[in-house]
Amino acid sequence: MLRVEKLNAWYGSSHVLQDVTLEVNRGEIVCLIGRNGAGKTTTLKSIIGLIGKTTGAVSFEGKDLLPTPTHARFALGLGYVPEERRIVQGLSVRENLRLGLVASPEKKREAELIAKMAETFPRLAERLDQTAVTMSGGEQQMLAIARAMISGPKLIMLDEPSEGIMPVLVDEMFELFRSLKHSGTTILLVEQNVELALGLADRVYVIDQGTVVHSGGAKDLLADPEIQERYCSV
Repeated sequence: MLRVEKLNAWYGSSHVLQDVTLEVNRGEIVCLIGRNGAGKTTTLKSIIGLIGKTTGAVSFEGKDLLPTPTHARFALGLGYVPEERRIVQGLSVRENLRLGLVASPEKKREAELIAKMAETFPRLAERLDQTAVTMSGGEQQMLAIARAMISGPKLIMLDEPSEGIMPVLVDEMFELFRSLKHSGTTILLVEQNVELALGLADRVYVIDQGTVVHSGGAKDLLADPEIQERYCSV
């Protein structure tokens, strides 16, 4: 579904990603893990089109993405939840959800889709008219995910969804990811909580200093504390 081959990316003169190669098959949860600064976020940003200088090949359902602008990648069915959440201040939960449909052909079904998100994310259902930034960090993260999901992406990329969130909401969030997978959504996940991520994912790629240094089944890596210690400690 998603294929990344020999992807290189730069911030100015800094060569951040070096020949990153990975793939995500339809219906999978694939996890990207590694230390802080290893290149995980840059990989997601390169896939969605937010890095100015990239080379290599990125394709989604056979479509070449690198020459494709970010908004057109969204229209192809790629969803992205950045690490910063980017909840819009001054807007309600409902209004933030509406933003997820601005460029979507599904905009005419807005009320129906917001109701569906409220059903999928029960914590948001009773807060639709609440100012979004007054919610807890975990609830804002759920809103960011719901905003990306409302347009019905085929693949959603999540960057550190559990960061700074209390454990009870993290467990709830990861149960949601399992249910999304069962409903047919494909997920590419960047996550620092290695144990949780490996317990959820089908396959995993480990990035170190901008290069993929290990790939394989998530259960295999979960049973390999040496690789976790070498490449995944913060």
